[in-house]
Amino acid sequence: MVNSWDMAVERVQERLAAAPALRAVADEEGREFALWDLAACAEGELGEPVDPAAIGPAEEARLRARLGESGREWPGGELYRRRYWLLGGGRPDAPTGSAPTAPAVPVGTVAVDNWTRGAGQLAVSSLYLRPDARGRGLAAAALDRIYRAATAEGLSGYRLEADWAWPRAVRYYLRRGLWVRSWKHTIGLTRMPQLPAYRIREEQDRLVLLVADRPSGAPSGEVWTPLLAAGREGRWLRLDETAAYRQADGWVHDYARSTLALHLALAGRPLVRGPQWWAEAWRWSDGGEPEGLAHRIEQFERFGRRRGADDRTSAPPGTALPGAALPDGALPAPAPAHRPGAVAP
Repeated sequence: MVNSWDMAVERVQERLAAAPALRAVADEEGREFALWDLAACAEGELGEPVDPAAIGPAEEARLRARLGESGREWPGGELYRRRYWLLGGGRPDAPTGSAPTAPAVPVGTVAVDNWTRGAGQLAVSSLYLRPDARGRGLAAAALDRIYRAATAEGLSGYRLEADWAWPRAVRYYLRRGLWVRSWKHTIGLTRMPQLPAYRIREEQDRLVLLVADRPSGAPSGEVWTPLLAAGREGRWLRLDETAAYRQADGWVHDYARSTLALHLALAGRPLVRGPQWWAEAWRWSDGGEPEGLAHRIEQFERFGRRRGADDRTSAPPGTALPGAALPDGALPAPAPAHRPGAVAP
């Protein structure tokens, strides 16, 4: 028996297939799409920008050998998701049915699962753009289209994963206003109608997380309410809650601390409130308190070194040192890493 969510996902896929800036990948294009995924991995994990169209058999074998397990091709693994080309030419925000202003050709990829995850959410993966197509809003437009299609069919938005070791991707998703839901294996992010827009603002050497509220009768129609503020006490984190946060419930209460924690980590701010908190950090290794993120970052970094991080490029200038978020401050800067599913917008 097909449940209502399965039917909703199918209708979402129909909406996306009809969008002018997307085109469903044909069966005969499966291998080509796999090479674009490989190009994304090569750029992220190896620091090698590669033109997907230029990957021949010898180059494919070389890249897959260097990437190891993460570069493995999974025959038949596309059955659980629908794959799309992101098309260049025309306006990325053009309404459905409008005529493009230039020939539309594939410049990127995205995939959407054929069933929901968690609280009725779509899972997005393989979001990637060729370097020459970036900076035009195409990835943002694709994410917006997926969100609108999901919510129009009664689903709770979407979720995706990004690798901590590629801060460019993580920062991109945060700039898009995604909330942090977890960090079990990768950084899990989400956009849901139950979660309001938020901002991170620096005030007197503190980072403050504020959420948008639209109270009845407000002249501007929108008020920004602070929930959490994070500062430094010596080498340790100071985390203050507002009355609005203590009164919040549901997803906002659950994800606000995780979201602020990731912003702190990328800014090189402390994540640990003291030795007693660090001793309990493992309790939040899936998500939640900032000490859990610090604990997980330590594991991400250790795993990266075991995989041979010295064979990859160093972090770009200005990248925060994750070690600044940990008690010993001894960890190196992250090297860029990537999986099919993390973005290269």
